[in-house]
Amino acid sequence: MPAQKKSNVLSYEGCNYLKYRLLLSTLSGKPVRIEDIRTNHDDPGLKEYEVSLIRLLDRLTNGTRVELNETGTSLFYSPGLLVGGELEHECSLQRGIGYYLEAVMALAPFCKKPVEIKLRGITNNSLDPSVDRIKTAGLSVLKRFVIGEQDVELVIKKRGAAPLGGGEVLFKCPIKQSLKTVQFQNSGMVKRIRGLACSIRVSPAIANRMVESAKGVLLNFLPDIYIHTDHCRGGTGGKSPGFGITITAETTNGVFFSGEACSPLMTTGSLPCVPEDIGTEAAHKLLDEIYRNGCVDSPFQSMTALFMALGKKDVSKVLVGPLTPTMIQFLRDLKDFFGVVFKLEPAKDEEDDEITLEQVLLTCVGIGYTNLSKKHL
Repeated sequence: MPAQKKSNVLSYEGCNYLKYRLLLSTLSGKPVRIEDIRTNHDDPGLKEYEVSLIRLLDRLTNGTRVELNETGTSLFYSPGLLVGGELEHECSLQRGIGYYLEAVMALAPFCKKPVEIKLRGITNNSLDPSVDRIKTAGLSVLKRFVIGEQDVELVIKKRGAAPLGGGEVLFKCPIKQSLKTVQFQNSGMVKRIRGLACSIRVSPAIANRMVESAKGVLLNFLPDIYIHTDHCRGGTGGKSPGFGITITAETTNGVFFSGEACSPLMTTGSLPCVPEDIGTEAAHKLLDEIYRNGCVDSPFQSMTALFMALGKKDVSKVLVGPLTPTMIQFLRDLKDFFGVVFKLEPAKDEEDDEITLEQVLLTCVGIGYTNLSKKHL
């Protein structure tokens, strides 16, 4: 549903895109009211993982006010000031750590204190980007738009699979006064492929089987392939068995494309499928991402658009692959919260000047968003 303004409060209906609307509310300082949250479901109201996200946002800020009705179907969120600092958070086991880590990455540069946060929960699942994908493709976006050469770090201390989790990651990010404008319209050519196959509380041979099946597909595309194996057991293996693989292609212009897959055991608690199928699935997903040929990995399109909108008062241009449904709605919400309108153009082939429908050129003028907590140098 479109947003409605009443006394400076933006109003939405439904649970879709809740995370992104809360992030935009926190950054813009505009309160938001979300109603009719799963009113027609057997289990109405906010889910456990959404409540956990609100708690995380509350810990990252100071002065945030949250109001919920008795059934949890109506939420009022009035953001406070971003503080950051050293934090720990137990993520809901209904979603992966990646669901929460994306939110922290978007807010961390604008906090009062450098963020150093420990997140505990499920590190790999099929609903959210894995921590491995965020470490390669996600952090590259963060560094390009925000951090530059400064120290930003994501350490995977423990891995955890569903249903019991037990994983732990440490994310560190310095604060930044303002964002850079970016002109990024050429992804370059893929020069190498790297990956990581993890086996959690299962036989180490499973990771090797995933690697072999993935390489069997990718060697037809590129010879420079190396996929590590990570066998987790004991204290580093979380509380539940499972396995998965994340494969990343790096281009000559520093773009990272990723594909990943994990056993159903990591998501549903059911019996795992054949490791060879998991490796092949991840390889095909990577090739599909390469075919999209944007300058950012698809799950991080929204983060890219956010950083472009908050950049200095200058023009930013970024070429992305086909817009995801999340990205399309995020662009609408950006207009509601910040008044930023993007120009979308189909990309053209440089050689024959033909329009290629797979790519979209995003253009916008930043609003000059600044971190008031960081003193001018």
